[in-house]
Amino acid sequence: MKVAILGGTGAFGRALAARLRDLDFDVAVGSREHQRGWERGVELGVRGGSNEEILEGADLVILAVKSNATIDTARELNVAIGTTPVLCVASDVVFTEHGILPARDERSLAEELAETIEAPVASGLQSVSAIDLAANELPDQDALICGDDPRAKEPALELAGRLVGGRALDAGPLANSRALEAMTAVILNVNKQYRAHAGLKLTGIPGK
Repeated sequence: MKVAILGGTGAFGRALAARLRDLDFDVAVGSREHQRGWERGVELGVRGGSNEEILEGADLVILAVKSNATIDTARELNVAIGTTPVLCVASDVVFTEHGILPARDERSLAEELAETIEAPVASGLQSVSAIDLAANELPDQDALICGDDPRAKEPALELAGRLVGGRALDAGPLANSRALEAMTAVILNVNKQYRAHAGLKLTGIPGK
């Protein structure tokens, strides 16, 4: 599977690219600037270049830019993405004096993304952090993926299942990204409160 990571120069994108590289995926990392993307690719031992360049021939696009840049980036690259399936991993959260909160009350970031571009969109991996991906061992947790279109959901589930020590689980339609994105705020609060590094693992699923 050829995977193009938009935002591959950020912490999550770098850790994801390195993990996928070690799992023998064909990985490319992109940046707005060709030189920065190319340098990051050399550093990680994967292909690198501008966002437009790495999208060519990709089987799955992972949108790993910061949440406040997700929609603008996708809109700018709509033509280059075309109908290539997209996995949105971002969570829109806000940091307040009372704790970390979901920034959206209704429509999720992934749902807005699906309305912005032509490509099919899945959402997931919000509970898997850069630290998890950079660890020596696969994280002992599950990865949840949701989406309306199997063209995006199926490759996203396949990829997610390789990234964790647990399971890749189908979490239903794309609207459930509202819960997955909000869960990031829950996990961040738990980690802060208990000085922990928590993830998600579901129990009671037959055959899993």
